[in-house]
Amino acid sequence: MDSTHHQPTGGLADATLGRGAMNRRRFLKTAAAAGGGLAVTAAAGRGLGAASGELPRRVLGRTGAKVTVLGLGTAPIGEGPPEVQQAARIFGEVLDRGVNYVDTARIYGNAEEALGLVIPKRRDGLFLVTKVSTHTAEGAQRSLEESLRRLKTDHLDLVHIHSIGSKKLDRVLAADGALAYLLKQKEAGKTRFIGISGHNRPANFVRMVRTGHIDVVMCVMNYADRNIYGFEQKVLPECRKRNVGAVAMKAYVGIKGGFPNHRKAYVGCATEPDLLPQALAYALDLDGVTLAAVGPYTLEQAKQNVEFARTYTPLTADQRASLLARGKAMAPTLGPRYGPVT
Repeated sequence: MDSTHHQPTGGLADATLGRGAMNRRRFLKTAAAAGGGLAVTAAAGRGLGAASGELPRRVLGRTGAKVTVLGLGTAPIGEGPPEVQQAARIFGEVLDRGVNYVDTARIYGNAEEALGLVIPKRRDGLFLVTKVSTHTAEGAQRSLEESLRRLKTDHLDLVHIHSIGSKKLDRVLAADGALAYLLKQKEAGKTRFIGISGHNRPANFVRMVRTGHIDVVMCVMNYADRNIYGFEQKVLPECRKRNVGAVAMKAYVGIKGGFPNHRKAYVGCATEPDLLPQALAYALDLDGVTLAAVGPYTLEQAKQNVEFARTYTPLTADQRASLLARGKAMAPTLGPRYGPVT
């Protein structure tokens, strides 16, 4: 499997999931209030409101949205062998099991097209995320308009500027750059929040977060890559300082070999099967992380991920020490496979 991933704040937490028919003016007012920054302590509400058998939920930083601790990542299936109908069936099964955070992108093969078959009838209960992987406003416009069309929705809850570690930030931040375009779309109600996502160069994430315009960050955080990229040490403190929502990806340390094997499900992920629940717990235990976005390759993996999230408990001190020791030993063999660290 290829993995990508607090206290409620009044009525805002429940009011911030997708709503297809909501009044646009009310939508913008609510989003603006959420973007103003909500004082949520890092330790508050871990595993918020999890009744027996339900997936735990937490508040995603200053967005105020209450989301499941597991997000549905769609890249492996979207870029893999499943046809659109089969992919849609898998995605639908995950959503029917209670996952309400959906992460996708125009560049993920047929993922958005498959989601377009299952999103419309569930839209109001979902936190729907896509990405634009470009420097410019022009490129971002083309990508976002196509995503909205394929997803069959009139707005996104969150749009990331993707692969921010590989971007030239001065271009992204220019007057005709991707960020300026997304800020206009936020005002227009096409996206409620703006984020950044990627795999490398944590310093780029820090610079973007410090602009004050970023609501959510999604980056590589796992028990092994903490020794390589160190997003936990370098980016999470900046997120906590500004109440920026944080999503962990590659929680299972990704597929063996990294990007070159991204579409080879048979290779397997870098974490041993019996340690997958602990790997997920490591990510969810991180101070400031709301959820882990995990992309399954098969329906069986998708169901398994939901059960891991449903039964999540924080690592014991012994479990954490053992897992961290394993990750430290793995790191030299993994190397910076997602791109430069600096």
